[in-house]
Amino acid sequence: MSNTDKELKNVNRRQFIKGTASVAVAGLSTSMFANTVNASTLQTDWQAVSRSKNDKKFWQKVQKQFVLDKRTTYMNVGTTGSMPKHVLAEFNDNNKTVAKYPWDMDGKFGSWPYVSDMVSDIASGFGADSHEIILSRNTTDGMCSIINGLHFEEGDVILTTHHEHVAATSPMNVVKQRFGVNIVEVQLPVYTGSETVSEDDYVEAFAAALNENSNVRLIVFSHITYKTGTTLPAKRICALANQYAVPTLVDGAHTVGMFDLDFHDIDCDFYAGSGHKWQCGPGATGILYVRDNATRLDEYWSDCINPLWLINTSLSHAGYLGTQLQMQYIGNDNYPAKQALADSCKMWDEIGRHRIEERVLHLGALCKLLLAEALPNAKFFSPNVKGLTSGLTTFNPFGFESGDLLTEFRNRLRNDYGYIIRTTDFRLYKDDTVETHALRISTHLFHDEEDVKGLVNAIQELYEYMS
Repeated sequence: MSNTDKELKNVNRRQFIKGTASVAVAGLSTSMFANTVNASTLQTDWQAVSRSKNDKKFWQKVQKQFVLDKRTTYMNVGTTGSMPKHVLAEFNDNNKTVAKYPWDMDGKFGSWPYVSDMVSDIASGFGADSHEIILSRNTTDGMCSIINGLHFEEGDVILTTHHEHVAATSPMNVVKQRFGVNIVEVQLPVYTGSETVSEDDYVEAFAAALNENSNVRLIVFSHITYKTGTTLPAKRICALANQYAVPTLVDGAHTVGMFDLDFHDIDCDFYAGSGHKWQCGPGATGILYVRDNATRLDEYWSDCINPLWLINTSLSHAGYLGTQLQMQYIGNDNYPAKQALADSCKMWDEIGRHRIEERVLHLGALCKLLLAEALPNAKFFSPNVKGLTSGLTTFNPFGFESGDLLTEFRNRLRNDYGYIIRTTDFRLYKDDTVETHALRISTHLFHDEEDVKGLVNAIQELYEYMS
């Protein structure tokens, strides 16, 4: 490509940004107004909207609930989401109430412990009973509370995978150092486009590890791996673990708000998820599920007098209150944030979590398909296979090129085209000494087909320019 051609492309990209900026100006007054009106005026009767047979108009209505900057197309929900307008407005109002009435918060959140109504409102949406849901501070908070609270002893084994987040690897390293626990990584099958993968492959990998390792006390795995965006067959893995009388802790950072979850159906023992990602609640919020007061842990760990210590609470001594209340109470909490998470969850329930899951998977599949057509030489790490796919698309347009090139690509995509995605890296195989690098796209309910097509067009043009 000649220098003149490159200069013309730079000019065209600058003109693209200028054009999108003018669109944003028209939307500023609307978003500013949304933050000054009462939250109730912003709420939508989703049952009424759902009666419309026009699916496109329905999702356009959903898109209008968000205040995202219109100068860019935000496709990094896997890192953090965005609160809907009415949730944001109520969050602001509640913060003012707490500041004005710090003693009793004007009775806004009910009686102590102030979250009971919130939990009751949302528990059924996750296929759980109210006494099984704790409103935590994020996935990491939930993972640390369980792993550091379990009564491990020297020689115990935790089965996990080589694609876990630091939210899991860090507390597992703590119990390894403190108690002499052995951490065994399961080699996950990884899709690279050159071979097929199936749910059976993942179940068989865990089964082999259970047969090869004695004294397995816990299985820790991600429902969706944040590294590649692969959905693991959580229900089947948990059923396998139950055959071996091993409790399960599932990292659901990327499923809460993306999938229509039923914790009772999955039949895990613990499930920790994020409130601020796909569920679009505020920061420092999360969902922690503890199955039936952890009674199955008493059965599986019958050799321990107290298998679970409630370390992340101010009420670990008050067993008469039940597990949920003990784990929920941490002293003075951020009640406006917890209420905002509950409000976002209620919006998802009203729209229909199954409907949201279908929408997210549709856009994710479209993204993978169009990228594969536009970039025949790219490496894909997210399988576009039913049961294994998700709203995350992880790929490297240059094959296996280094992270520096992808960082430049990500930055140019944002600065020159207005599309915001992220980079990631991981060990393709657990014994690898060199990281594999990739780009990661998140498609969610506030996106549409045109967003996906525009992104793919921008990626294709930028790839041709940088190759």
